Amino acid sequence: MDMYTDPNHIHASDPGKIEGNVVFTYLDIFDEDKEELKKIKEQYRRGGLGDVEIKNRLINILKNVISPIRIRRQEFAKKPEYIEKILREGTEKTQVIAKETMKKVREVIKINYF
Repeated sequence: MDMYTDPNHIHASDPGKIEGNVVFTYLDIFDEDKEELKKIKEQYRRGGLGDVEIKNRLINILKNVISPIRIRRQEFAKKPEYIEKILREGTEKTQVIAKETMKKVREVIKINYF
């Protein structure tokens, strides 16, 4: 598992540093169980918690975050005509907005002669 942690935390029994540890940065963002995370941080600082354990926790949390996105993507992959319809409608809407915006820009910079 190639994710930067504390380079001085060689063994699980070694005290670890939380600051600058990318795994904990992501856990701070995505781990909803803040009380448990606080305990994990304390244990990591004291020693007795390995990097693999905290990385596995992060992996499981991220899988839970990404899982609904993957499912939705798979559903959309089965309906390419629906995606094309969304893209076509979006393009039409943005072209109207862009045309109006460019009209205003040309008026402001006084090149509205065409």
